[in-house]
Amino acid sequence: MANSLSGRFLILTIIFVMLAEIFIFVPSIARFREDYLLARLERAQIASLSLLATDGMIDDELEAELLENAEVLNVVLRRDAVRQLILSTDGMEPISNTYDLRDPPAWALIRDATRRLFEPENQVIRVIGEPVREAGLLIEITMETEPLRMAMIEYGQRILLLSAAISAFTALLLFFSVRVLMVNPIKRVVASMMSYAEAPEDANRIIQPQGSVRELRNAEEVLNGMQTQLTSLLKQRERLAQLGEAVAKISHDLRNMLSVATLVADRLETVPDPTVQRIAPKLINSLSRAINLTEATLAFGRAEEPAPKLDRVPLEPLIDDVLDNDNLAQGDGDVSYSSDVPRDMVVRADAEQLHRVLSNLVRNARQAIAATHMPGEVRVAAQAVDGGWCIEICDTGPGLPPKARENLFKPFSSAQKKGGTGLGLAICSEIVRGHGGKLELKKSDAEGTVFTLFLPAGMTA
Repeated sequence: MANSLSGRFLILTIIFVMLAEIFIFVPSIARFREDYLLARLERAQIASLSLLATDGMIDDELEAELLENAEVLNVVLRRDAVRQLILSTDGMEPISNTYDLRDPPAWALIRDATRRLFEPENQVIRVIGEPVREAGLLIEITMETEPLRMAMIEYGQRILLLSAAISAFTALLLFFSVRVLMVNPIKRVVASMMSYAEAPEDANRIIQPQGSVRELRNAEEVLNGMQTQLTSLLKQRERLAQLGEAVAKISHDLRNMLSVATLVADRLETVPDPTVQRIAPKLINSLSRAINLTEATLAFGRAEEPAPKLDRVPLEPLIDDVLDNDNLAQGDGDVSYSSDVPRDMVVRADAEQLHRVLSNLVRNARQAIAATHMPGEVRVAAQAVDGGWCIEICDTGPGLPPKARENLFKPFSSAQKKGGTGLGLAICSEIVRGHGGKLELKKSDAEGTVFTLFLPAGMTA
């Protein structure tokens, strides 16, 4: 029970109520002592008035009975500025303390009550007060402290029992309230989380917010969002795994077909036609890259890119090759290509993987311009920056829609053209991260789109 939320709340409630009762108990016991002493003063006054009515003509037994009933040892009454000993007891012990109850301060009452409660020795004290109904100027009594202390202890015990009963009753009410309002809803949330953990791909197990308490409902709504996102990611990963398996199967047959195409392309190099002589090497290089890609897919058999084989790569001829291949791929079109790359710029990268990234970005730029059926330009620029190299791929297309910018590098989420898979930019981003670099969208508006590719110069890739 002490390990449960409701159990700890029950224990804390009892402790706090008891602490509150302690702060109430101290002034209460002081008030009880004051009332006790005032009651003895009143009894003593009644006894003294009885004696005055007989002009002091009473025997010793009656005087002793009056003192016993008043629970005092003697009585002094001051009337008309004359102090008179009305009732007295022989052989009285010396007076240890005197207490004046005529308008005493609260702190003094609390102090005297506390001292009396913790003083076990029986003493004789003097108490001074005002007679009731103005029957004199002053009344003094002497009394023993033991009956007063015992009465205070008995009163304190009653207060303690009452406080314990109130604490237990209050704690039980709070215990059941917390159990209904908090513990049971939390148990429901925990049960839902455990059920979801057994099959996170099952969307039917996602928690539905039902809490009536605002904080708990907020937690359920956040948990609902996290579970929904996780289920979506798991489905996406499943699709990626299925795609990887399918690509591996296709690549097996595609590799054989590309090998045949490579043999045919090799024979084209013997054709004396100038156009064929210019195109044949590019065709052979493209087929070689395609074969390498299919072999890498078969070797790894999963949707991950192999680690890059870093080498010193001259950037200008690589970019020129990318632009020439894309220009040949589009045929006769209205898209022009340009580059601004220093002739001596050499970067540290995997040539094949960097060629794939740039080809993908350039192809996307050309397709964006072609979709407008208007002339446009694709431009690639590069420069050395602090810590590495920066390559920009710019186009004069219509820009990316907001939805595409939100999911730009997420698989299956950024496809814009009909029939696209949405994998191109995700693969490019993964390849660049493998180099230790970063691929970002610098801008995209009605004037065009600019992607920035950063490659580090160090050995951190």
